[in-house]
Amino acid sequence: MTEEITKPMAKLQLDEETGEMVSKAELKKRQQKRAKKAAQEKARQEKAAAGPAEKKAPAPKPEEAPIDPEAMFKQGFLDDVYKERPVKNVITRFPPEPNGYLHIGHAKAIAVNFGFAKYHGGVTYLRFDDTNPEKEEEKYFDAIQEVVKWLGFEPYKVTYSSDNFQKLYDLAEKLINLGKAYVCYCEDTEIKLQRGGEKGANPRYRCKHADQTPEDNLAKFRDMRDGKYKPREAFLRMKQDITDGNPQMWDLAAYRIKTDTPHHRTGWDWKIYPTYDFTHCLCDSFEDITHSLCTTEFILSRVSYEWLNKTLEVYEPMQREYGRLNLTGTVLSKRKILKLVEEKIVRDWDDPRLYTLIAIRRRGVPPGAILEFVNELGVTTNITTIQIHRFEQSIRKYLEKTVPRLMMILDPVPVVIEDAEEVEIDVPFSPKDPKMGSHKVKFTPTVYIDRSDFREEDSKDYFRLAPGKSVGLLHAPYPVKATSFTKDEATGKVTEIRAVFDKELKKAKTYIQWVGTAGSRKVEARIHNALFKSEKPDDAEGGFLNDLNPESEVIYPDALIESGFDEVKRRAPWPEAAGESELGKGGPESIRFQALRVAYFAVDSDSTDDKIVLNRIPEDAVLGQDAAGGLQPRRFTLTGRREEEEEEEEEEEEEEEEGLSSLIS
Repeated sequence: MTEEITKPMAKLQLDEETGEMVSKAELKKRQQKRAKKAAQEKARQEKAAAGPAEKKAPAPKPEEAPIDPEAMFKQGFLDDVYKERPVKNVITRFPPEPNGYLHIGHAKAIAVNFGFAKYHGGVTYLRFDDTNPEKEEEKYFDAIQEVVKWLGFEPYKVTYSSDNFQKLYDLAEKLINLGKAYVCYCEDTEIKLQRGGEKGANPRYRCKHADQTPEDNLAKFRDMRDGKYKPREAFLRMKQDITDGNPQMWDLAAYRIKTDTPHHRTGWDWKIYPTYDFTHCLCDSFEDITHSLCTTEFILSRVSYEWLNKTLEVYEPMQREYGRLNLTGTVLSKRKILKLVEEKIVRDWDDPRLYTLIAIRRRGVPPGAILEFVNELGVTTNITTIQIHRFEQSIRKYLEKTVPRLMMILDPVPVVIEDAEEVEIDVPFSPKDPKMGSHKVKFTPTVYIDRSDFREEDSKDYFRLAPGKSVGLLHAPYPVKATSFTKDEATGKVTEIRAVFDKELKKAKTYIQWVGTAGSRKVEARIHNALFKSEKPDDAEGGFLNDLNPESEVIYPDALIESGFDEVKRRAPWPEAAGESELGKGGPESIRFQALRVAYFAVDSDSTDDKIVLNRIPEDAVLGQDAAGGLQPRRFTLTGRREEEEEEEEEEEEEEEEGLSSLIS
């Protein structure tokens, strides 16, 4: 028996459209049917447009060229930016505010700033813009540094705007002495009128405090510094050009009073803090930044950025702006995510259904996949707005090339094969990449299959296991035929299937995954779907919380995974790329694999030595229109396919059942 079981089995190939492992002949037949259907549809369209046309078979799909990881720096916007200032020693900076967790849009900023400098042989500062003590927390500093490292970048230096508080203060006094700054006592209503009122209906005019002498302003500014004013009683304004058409030249605030919260680094030393508009350009100057790259919402700020540096006669970096990255179908606002956390709709800021970078990381998305996605989109001055499913498709495409394959069962039911005996089988981790190697799996007389792969009543349009019907088991020597089954009378669920080898059937129409009893282990599998039902949660009647998808997380507490998981865990990270560049470098989420016919998974941080928790990595749900025209998540089967796709395929199988039967030899 052992010799028979270890005989070479028919090579199986992945049907990428359905997620099934099938024989080569079966795959060829399916591809021919799809090609024929596509050709017929094309012919019908051409005939309707221009009369009868010659039917042509679709051209074979060309092999996809690998993406150049440096493409966005070699051409287009970023190449033009460099040519404006083609310096030898490029210096850039990534300057986040440490008042929240970074989201997917920040990944583009990190990739652009660090990647631009690296491509041109330069360096990048990670500078924390820590000028607002009321909103800053140590956990955000730590999380931002960790994310930058995870994406594979190493800052030249980690700096803080607060490093320069004294230097910035001295320059503020210089600006006052130049007659280019003044202490203002105006309230918000008055300032709004100075700037033209509601929708610019009135003429703009300068604040009366701008007429104070530099000596008076300097004395009042020092009073601000010394705590003689309360918050919002006075603030320092830059004396710019109120007649300029650019709002960023309408006497912006330079310093404000903040005395309620100590600064995380300087404590109670300072009672006044510089604004972003005063701090940013000067810190860029202090650090000799050559190319200050930011998103297009700061394009108007470029004028005030250049004005301040010129006025103070300091080194002038060059600011240029690119379009930011947005995702539809989710929320990225800190306030809204906090609401989701507080109401326990999600676990925390790193819940895998969110699109903060710590959440994306926890879900198992590889850092290299994010960088490839950003590079694939490219960089222009236009805002890039991407649907979630496009991002997920890009991740899936990356994983398909880089992670091993294992067999896993979400909802297991035992199959007792009466004439089988235990034998060890050598299984490749990837049929497409021999470098991934292989592992040993024990085929046992009792195996588990997914409940969805068995029907109590057979039908001619069904090709998996049913009484009296055979199905192939991946890597097993023979298909198996179900002979009987038992049920739990209370629940109506099948509790056991009895089967035998079908040795006369050499090539089954369909192959399914299985997990044996030897070396396998129980795991909890979390299937994450879209958190919201529509593309624009904010537009939902009653607010974004009324758009929540009730099936955004489905948990399978009794899933089973084969013994090869231990080898995958030992050899993690999968893949070795970006911040996970070597063996053992990476958290639990770096243990990634494709569960055949199910989805891609990674180990969750909730896992312990006694319990493994898995997250599905790319969401398979995409938004489709319902009968009323609204957007609704499509339902998916356990194979990871949309139900509509399965129904379409089953209709095709029924139409050509005679042709399919010829595959059985």
